[in-house]
Amino acid sequence: MSLFFDVLSSINNPNQQGSIDQLSSVMTSVQQLAGSQGMNTDQMGGILNALGDALQPTLKQQAATLGTGQLEAMLGKLAGAGGAAALASAIPPQMQRQIIEAVAQKSGLNAGMVQTMLPKLLPVVIGLLGMGATKPGAVSSGNPLLKTFLNSGSANATDLGTVVKFAERFLNPPQ
Repeated sequence: MSLFFDVLSSINNPNQQGSIDQLSSVMTSVQQLAGSQGMNTDQMGGILNALGDALQPTLKQQAATLGTGQLEAMLGKLAGAGGAAALASAIPPQMQRQIIEAVAQKSGLNAGMVQTMLPKLLPVVIGLLGMGATKPGAVSSGNPLLKTFLNSGSANATDLGTVVKFAERFLNPPQ
């Protein structure tokens, strides 16, 4: 749940790019993808949890190779992009295979379905993590949302399904 608090902090921080509209856009993408696959949001949450667990070490490795600033810049460019080309530029094919296998194993989906969904899921996750990026013109201290995702030893830091669940409650409070 700590990652969701960082999402809320990015919405409340005038120096970060996060906004309610951006969170709503992420949620709409998750719901549309879930619907197109015949899933509900809880099922998609399980897939996002598995993706977060698999993606964290990959992005950590990319940060170690490129540097955190370069990784943030690359993710910023990819946030609005989708498809296999964007995925290939962010994550090398060997790492993609590892992510696909890990998500398939943890989620119970077959690897082919995960491979089909990954180019649609990755921009959603990158968009979510990008909410912590510094607004143009603001003093940059890095992306605290991405830092939490990358540097936490806690499983909750990669729990993207919980972030989606709380985001849904935040955006659509019970009446």
